[in-house]
Amino acid sequence: MPERISRLRQLLEPAGIDAFYVTNPENRYYLSGFTGSAGALLLTREQSYLLTDFRYTAQAAMECPGYRLIEVSGAYAAVLFQILKENGISRLGLEGDHQTCNQYFNLCKVCEGVEIKPLSDQVEQLRILKDGSEIELIEQAVSIADQAFAQILPVINPGVAEQEIALQLEYAMRRMGAGGPAFKIIVASGVRSALPHGVASAKTIAVGDLVTLDFGAVYHGYHSDITRTVVMNSLNMRQKEIYEIVLEAQMNAVATVKAGVRASDVDYAARSIIEKKGYGECFGHSTGHGLGLSIHETPGLAAKNDTILEPGMVVTIEPGIYIRNWGGVRIEDTVLVEDNGCRILTKTPKEKLLVL
Repeated sequence: MPERISRLRQLLEPAGIDAFYVTNPENRYYLSGFTGSAGALLLTREQSYLLTDFRYTAQAAMECPGYRLIEVSGAYAAVLFQILKENGISRLGLEGDHQTCNQYFNLCKVCEGVEIKPLSDQVEQLRILKDGSEIELIEQAVSIADQAFAQILPVINPGVAEQEIALQLEYAMRRMGAGGPAFKIIVASGVRSALPHGVASAKTIAVGDLVTLDFGAVYHGYHSDITRTVVMNSLNMRQKEIYEIVLEAQMNAVATVKAGVRASDVDYAARSIIEKKGYGECFGHSTGHGLGLSIHETPGLAAKNDTILEPGMVVTIEPGIYIRNWGGVRIEDTVLVEDNGCRILTKTPKEKLLVL
């Protein structure tokens, strides 16, 4: 944690501020290790403060030994202002992307005489590149999702509701140590598989259905993300054709990932294949996204994003084809960017459309 705080202070130097106020839960955890649901950090040039209420003071003392703990019994703004006055701080930066207008105006009102400067993505810039400990946690989150998928395959049968499959996935992941699912589990079958975010419903699986499962695990705060599409009992030629197109696009994008490549190049590697096969209009989302403490992080692997990939970035590769009133296919892996390529963290097979 001290190394992360030091890097943040260096990053903030050009902003001309004396202290930085952190309220986003993921950023708070990244910088302090605090897992409570209520709290804020104040980082001055020399001191690190953690503000929280009575419910979490004992927890904070255990989790954040490098922080000066301040118990808050009322409004955070008043306590913050008192600390600023005691330290002679007149210029405060805050996370502009994570403050409501009301919160910002209230801080300006309470912290009289303090120049308050909203900043954007300061901590998020640090979070883009994962260190070794973060990669290990993501690998474990990926492994949990892989194992859960293998365990619930026998559950997918005609007459079983999508919600039941989602429930069994969550149970399997929690049983293996996950803190919970990474997001609302997607189980979309039949014509619903054409919904990119078709959260599990009461619909039951039918023979011949394509079934898309998109889910992930959270492990010690870090997320995984995997999508696989299977077919129930009976496979037809069009389903096989669409699956093979998506697989080719996905594998081509994975093969493109390495340090020095633009995010847009990865998107093109997948999108160009789908377009060449005549299904470009059926692929309307980006090819992937970063992930870590949040399920969606920078960089987005999109056509207009020229971010250069660097070693230590963790991204998803997830092209799909969605045909309204017919169905859809998506295949997604989580990968780690390396100097000369990438390491595919997801181990669940994808080489052919699995017929259950």
